[in-house]
Amino acid sequence: MALKKLFEINPDLDREALAKRFAEHGRVQVRNVLTEETAREIQMILARGTKWGMAVQAGDGPGQEPQSWRMEEIQAPGGAEKVNAAANAAHQASAKGDYGFRFAQYPILTAVQEGWDPGGPHELLLEYINSPEFLDLARDITGTRTLTKADGQASLYAPNHYLGRHIDSHVAEGWRYAYVLNFARDDWHPDWGGYLNFLDEDGDIVEGFRPRFNALNLFAVPTSHQVSYVPPFAPMGRTAIVGWIRDQ
Repeated sequence: MALKKLFEINPDLDREALAKRFAEHGRVQVRNVLTEETAREIQMILARGTKWGMAVQAGDGPGQEPQSWRMEEIQAPGGAEKVNAAANAAHQASAKGDYGFRFAQYPILTAVQEGWDPGGPHELLLEYINSPEFLDLARDITGTRTLTKADGQASLYAPNHYLGRHIDSHVAEGWRYAYVLNFARDDWHPDWGGYLNFLDEDGDIVEGFRPRFNALNLFAVPTSHQVSYVPPFAPMGRTAIVGWIRDQ
């Protein structure tokens, strides 16, 4: 599959208007960011061609580091029990007001570096996220010409998944902007959760982005945000490619 057929920026984006919105708020949702054909192709890759593992964290104190498992590890004897135990610990931490999260993931950058699927579509996706076309879009919207590279992972928020409030404070590592390339179902309902919410110092939600098919969320870090809880009755389908765009 040719790279341009897998990922192609929509040529009709109003970059000037998007840059103005970003300058005013420090965040923006770019709808219809890719051409319809390539967005549908990526949606299919995430839905049918991704070996989803799990990522979990229960608290952010000493010894409470994030944990992750590949699909093969979950499917191995005792794997599912380990993941469920970690998820229960995350729920308990969140119930106390501590930081926690639980969601399915496929770490694209790690997979490429470790050769999980040489020549596979995720490798091409990471290549394009680091291409001049995508980085130029981010530079045009943010006004930051020094952006040089991006990392990425695929994420899937299924029922009972969530990402607790945090700020992405790793700016010393060169993180400048967080991005979320959404490929949720076209009919994603507000009652199904999975919103990217931005919060003020009092914990009030000042803006929330609904999961939308073919939409790019872009925002400066550090900033307080969360992904809202996906309830048990929600369907599968809140898929995305997420990561950070860096200037070093």
